[in-house]
Amino acid sequence: MVTILDYGAGNLTSVCLAFERLGETPRLIARGDEWQGGRVVFPGVGSARSGMEGVCARGFDDVLRRAAAHGVPVLGICLGMQLLLESSEEDGGVAGLGLIPGRCVRFDPARDPTAKIPHMGWNTVRQTPPAHPLFAGVPDEAAFYFVHSYHAAPGTPAAAGLTDYCGVAFPSVLAQGTLFATQFHPERSGETGARILRNFLAWAP
Repeated sequence: MVTILDYGAGNLTSVCLAFERLGETPRLIARGDEWQGGRVVFPGVGSARSGMEGVCARGFDDVLRRAAAHGVPVLGICLGMQLLLESSEEDGGVAGLGLIPGRCVRFDPARDPTAKIPHMGWNTVRQTPPAHPLFAGVPDEAAFYFVHSYHAAPGTPAAAGLTDYCGVAFPSVLAQGTLFATQFHPERSGETGARILRNFLAWAP
């Protein structure tokens, strides 16, 4: 079973449709007490503060902590990935869930004045060896679709993939235990993104 968390900040229709195309029937829930176990998808589009407020108000912070503690596979996407970290400097500073060590920072335009922020469009991911099981069948430096202005800070120990933009190689994929999170949107990344989702469904950590 795949459960998608609706905390008011998700790209829910696209995520649901992506799993349905793979033959899965995802369950969309709006409260933590609706979770019945099984794999968890933590999507997200929007700002860190409103996102965390939605997560906590609906009891999803408890769901994600329990999933991580009991070895349940969790897929974080975009803002969902950022909120798994300890903090974000967005909105004047926001505490995250702290399930993955590290913090989220804004792209610094001084590093590359020609780079547009937000980082929007296709970019490649350089897999950090040894390649994570969710990269099975995905070529190194495959392209995925990104939309974001904030990113995990360089040096994040859980980095499983790196992407170059605005003068920095930022962690675009994080992996720790049964948590796997992408800054890019696999649900909008064609066949390579579908491969990530398919691998998530089959993943038996």
